[in-house]
Amino acid sequence: MRIRRALALSAALTVLAVGIPAATAFSEDGADECKNVTNGGSQSDPQCFWMAPTPQDALDIVRFWAKDDGAKLKGATEYPVGWIDCTVEACSADGEGDGQAHGEGDPAPEGYQDDNTPPACQTAGETCSVTPEEIAAAAQTAAGRAIAAAAASGMRVWVDTELLDDYKAGTAAFAAAVRKAGALAAQPGVVGIRFTSQLGYNGAVKTPEEMQSFVTAAAGALHQVAPGKKLGVHTVVPEFGCGNSDLCKAEMTKKYPLLAPKNIEPLLTSGSVDQLALDAGLLSTAYATWNITPQQAQRNQWSKVKTLAWDTLAQIAAEDAGLAGKNASPLTAEQAATAAQERITTPLKDGAATVNLWTRWQDGTGATYRVMGSGLASTPAWEQLGKLEPLQRRLTTMFNPASPEVGIAEDVKKLSEVFSQVYVTD
Repeated sequence: MRIRRALALSAALTVLAVGIPAATAFSEDGADECKNVTNGGSQSDPQCFWMAPTPQDALDIVRFWAKDDGAKLKGATEYPVGWIDCTVEACSADGEGDGQAHGEGDPAPEGYQDDNTPPACQTAGETCSVTPEEIAAAAQTAAGRAIAAAAASGMRVWVDTELLDDYKAGTAAFAAAVRKAGALAAQPGVVGIRFTSQLGYNGAVKTPEEMQSFVTAAAGALHQVAPGKKLGVHTVVPEFGCGNSDLCKAEMTKKYPLLAPKNIEPLLTSGSVDQLALDAGLLSTAYATWNITPQQAQRNQWSKVKTLAWDTLAQIAAEDAGLAGKNASPLTAEQAATAAQERITTPLKDGAATVNLWTRWQDGTGATYRVMGSGLASTPAWEQLGKLEPLQRRLTTMFNPASPEVGIAEDVKKLSEVFSQVYVTD
C-alpha cells in the first residue's frame, strides 16, 4: 500500500509538471529556496526556479491529489491530444489520404503512384542523390580503396575535397563535384566531408558575403547528397594569435580582412560547419614583430577560441605540418619529444579537440616532405608519435591515395599505427 501511494504521488508530480500552464508553473524563486552559486549573475549563467511559489504550495498540491487515497488522481482522464482514430470513427474525406487506416506492409491505396523521383536539389536541373552505381564506382577508385583500407584498420574517415573551384566554375561542375564527394561519403567508415581548405586565405573568395554564400551552398548540397555526414572546413584566424596586442590585431585585420573572427563565426552559427580546423602555419613566425613567441601565439589562439565559445558551436581542430621535413623529418629524439609537446600535447590541453598532422605531402617543385623516411622508414619523429597513447585517439592525418609512398594498403596500415582518423583526398 505504501508503495502504491508513493507511485501515486510521483504520478501527481508528473501531471503537474506537464499539465499546468507555463505562466503558473514557474515563479520567482525565494530568497533562500533555490540555491545556485551563479544563478543569473550574468546573462550566460544558469537560473533555477520552483515549480510552485513555495515548498508549502508544492506540498499542498501533492496533498490535493493524494486526498482520499488518490481519488482525484484515479478519476483523472487523459489529456486530449487532438487526433482521430479512423478505426473507430469516420474520418473526413477532405483531408489527405483515403480516409482509411493503413498499417506497415499493407498494399498502397488505389491510384497511388511512385515515380521514384529523387529529391529536388538546390542546383536546378540536377539530381542531388547518388545512385548505387555511382557508389560502387567510387569504391573502385584510389580514394575508395583508401577509405576501405582505413575503415578495415579501425580508423574514422573523412573525405577531403575542394568544392570552391567547382562552385565558381558553374552549376554543372559544382553538381558533379558534390555527387562525387557524396559517392565517396557513402562508403563504409566515412563520418564526414571536409569540403574546402585555406578558406579566405588563398584569395579564391573576395568578400565575406561570397564566402558565406559558398559555404551555405556547399553545406546545403552535401547535406542532401550525404545526409548524416559531418561537414568541415580548414582556415586560419590570424588575429587569434595576437593576444592583447592591439597593434598586432590591427595589422592582422588589415592584412587578412576576410579572416576576421566576425566573418568566420557566422559559418559556425549557421549550422553549415561541424568542424573547423585552424592552421598553425602562421604561428611560427608571423607574430615576432610584436615579441610574441610561437608558443605564446598558440596559447593566445586557443584562449580566444574558448573566450568566444567557438568550441560550443563546432569541433575546433588544430592543423600542423611542423613535424615533417624535406625527404624526412630531421628532428632528433629530444627535438621530436619537445615538438610533440608543443604541437600536440599543448594544443589538446588548451582546447583543441583533435590535432591533424601532415605526415607527407609534395610542394609545387615536386619535393616531398615527410615525418617518416622514404619507403615508410622510421624516424625519431615517427617513433615519438608512437609513444603518445592515449592521445593517439585525438590524432588525425591526411592521405593522398593518388601518390602513396609504397602503396595504398601499406601506407594506410602504417598510418593506423598512430592515427585514429584520416582525411582521404579524393
